[in-house]
Amino acid sequence: MRAAELIAPFTFRLTEMPIEDPGPGEVQVRVESVGVCGSDLHAYAEGAVGGTPNVYPMLLGHEPAGRIVKRGAGVTGLAAGDRGALEPALYCYHCEFCLSGHHNVCANLRFLSNPHYPGFFRELVNLPVANFCPIPAGMSFDEAALAEPLAVAVHSLRLASIRAGEAVAVIGAGPIGLLTIAALRAAQAGRIWAVEPLAHRRELAQGMGADAAVEPGEAAEEILSRTAQRGVDCAIDCAAKEDTTSQAIQLTRNAGRVALTGIHASASVTMDGSAMRRKELTLFNVRRSNHETEEALELLHAHPSWFRPLLTHTRAMECIDEAFAIASEYRDGVGKMMVRP
Repeated sequence: MRAAELIAPFTFRLTEMPIEDPGPGEVQVRVESVGVCGSDLHAYAEGAVGGTPNVYPMLLGHEPAGRIVKRGAGVTGLAAGDRGALEPALYCYHCEFCLSGHHNVCANLRFLSNPHYPGFFRELVNLPVANFCPIPAGMSFDEAALAEPLAVAVHSLRLASIRAGEAVAVIGAGPIGLLTIAALRAAQAGRIWAVEPLAHRRELAQGMGADAAVEPGEAAEEILSRTAQRGVDCAIDCAAKEDTTSQAIQLTRNAGRVALTGIHASASVTMDGSAMRRKELTLFNVRRSNHETEEALELLHAHPSWFRPLLTHTRAMECIDEAFAIASEYRDGVGKMMVRP
């Protein structure tokens, strides 16, 4: 099968890789669509994701959807041709964190697209049957591939205990920020602000449910004035740039919450600890998702018109270099870039 390996910063190569038949309890899936994630872009441009360095060559891609081509022994209820979203996290289910329900921080987690665990920029993959989530007939593969990042957004709202009617600021209107806005809309949050420097992303944010979209330099004045200097109940940092976490702290009311969904480029992060202490804020760190994929698929199925505007670009796997260049440089009004293996 063909695959696209990252072999150095900014450099992919197409290669041939072997694949065995699926084992007992596994299905073999033809990968039809894979979204380009922000963490993929960190690996591509920076040679690391946070404090985890790349190990070359490596296969990125962890927002996939596809169709079954083979079944392993013991697999029932699924057949060749069945379509689904693919869950990239392989849990051990027996460590203390899995046993306490915190599967997303499993001590033995294998996350496909991390070093040593090949991701989905390839034609075929074998997966445990539990990692195949069937999708409705009317849902496209591109839409289904949004399930993984949307599950992260849903998890962030659950972690931060977002309640109906609460005011929320989402910092960064890239794909994960836009999906967070849609999840807030579904959760019936109150006024939703998007804080984003790029005009086309501000427009997308309002189309997906933000009540207002403002540039970062205008955010404090706009949000504090509209809340009588109180601030929002929760700020969600989906950008994780140099000053965005401190801005989230600035925009949040006393005794409020800040959720950190984005991944900072460096392992050490500077933030306004004084304001965080003075306001007695609670900081939630978001680690992917924790079995929210089915809920994400239900949202995608119930409100397809909310999510389709995000799907702006597609490229064949042969053009993966171009796909990553466009996404990393925010060119051509890109929302979510999809790669078609």
